[in-house]
Amino acid sequence: MNKRIIFIVAFIAILLVFGAQKLIANKKAVEAKLYIHDTSAAILVETSKPAQHTFDHAMSFLGTFDAIRQNTIGSEGAGRIVSLAVHEGDHISAGQLIARIDNEQTQLQIQAAQLNIQQLRNDYNRMLTLKQENAVSSMEVEKLSLALNTAEVQLKQLQKQLRNSSITAPFSGVITKKLIDIGSMVMPGTPVVEVTDISSLKLTISVPERDVLKFKTGQEVSVTADVYGNKNFQGTISSIGVQADAAHNFKIQVTVKNNASDKLMAGMYGSATLSNTASITALAIPRKALIGSSKDPKVYINKGGKAKLVSFNAGTSDGEYIEVISGISLTDQVITKGQVNIESNSNVKTTN
Repeated sequence: MNKRIIFIVAFIAILLVFGAQKLIANKKAVEAKLYIHDTSAAILVETSKPAQHTFDHAMSFLGTFDAIRQNTIGSEGAGRIVSLAVHEGDHISAGQLIARIDNEQTQLQIQAAQLNIQQLRNDYNRMLTLKQENAVSSMEVEKLSLALNTAEVQLKQLQKQLRNSSITAPFSGVITKKLIDIGSMVMPGTPVVEVTDISSLKLTISVPERDVLKFKTGQEVSVTADVYGNKNFQGTISSIGVQADAAHNFKIQVTVKNNASDKLMAGMYGSATLSNTASITALAIPRKALIGSSKDPKVYINKGGKAKLVSFNAGTSDGEYIEVISGISLTDQVITKGQVNIESNSNVKTTN
């Protein structure tokens, strides 16, 4: 019996050893086939140095489209949400119901207040009759009149409380965030939804001190959106900043009316073009080198085989080149191709 047990244990041990060897062999085979990217390997990029470029006649300034209005709608009442009439992405009109707060208790209080007022009015009318007969004093009449006025004020407060139980849209737009759900408890000021109005949009551009006086409020300019290529939209200068930033750039807002056929959206990149201006020659880089938002333009620069992300102050643009006001020097090697594969401090090598 003992020999049989020893034989079984030995057999199981041999199977386990064999299985372990097989797993190790399979693992080595898989690892041999698996490609592991060498993060230290240099990435191939193209670079160019900033150069003087002439911007002819029309000047274009980069910017980002923002919604004409975007507000978080809060509750004016307190209680439990019993109905919710909208979802994220819904288009709503001004005055449309968004949500409703439980108002059963308020309605009962209004009914009680109305009955109380009716009773006080009847008593007041009888009191006036008695006053004419000198059966009651003027003080008693005044006291009852004051009680009636107080009850009417309380009724108005309850009626306002009832109106506040309905949360409505203050303007037309799209529900971009839903911040509550049915059953949520809200207080006055509790955020309910975010409404965004893109019937018109504001293109905010940054204009150097050199060019700011060329813009006037109400002036019409041509606007393009990157997603629509060279298609022009009509824009109107709606505001001009009176305070420059640290780089002596002024913020100018251009209002553009939206349309259904070529719809603009908040967050898109765009440009405003000012025509009939004198040409200028300035330091420039290819626009394709631009990284990120035009509000905070950045480029990658090759510094000794390392990619460095650098911010700079941008000026005018003609679609192909963008003016460099400061932040980039003539000797910098600006990466113009291959940026999608790199990040700051990546190893890079150039083809040129």
